[in-house]
Amino acid sequence: MKRSRFTEEQIIGILKEHQAGLGAKDLSRKHGASDATFYKWRAKFGGMEVSDARKLKALEAENAKLKKLLAEQMMDVSTLKEILGKNF
Repeated sequence: MKRSRFTEEQIIGILKEHQAGLGAKDLSRKHGASDATFYKWRAKFGGMEVSDARKLKALEAENAKLKKLLAEQMMDVSTLKEILGKNF
C-alpha cells in the first residue's frame, strides 16, 4: 500500500483550514494535493481530532492483522479437511 505524503496531523490541519472558510480547490492547490484527495480526506477524517485519527489508524491496522490471521486459519482448516477426506 502506498504511504501518504501527509500525516494525520497535517490532514486534519488542512481540514480545519477548510472549516475556517477556505475553499477546497484553494487548499488543494496550496498543499499540493488533488481535489479528489481532499474530498477523500474529508469523508474519512471530517470532524476528527488528531487523537481520533491515530485511534482509527491503529484500529485499521489491527483489523488488517486479524483478517490475515483469520484467512490463514481458514486455509489451515481447509487443508486439514482435504487431508482427512483423502485418508478415510
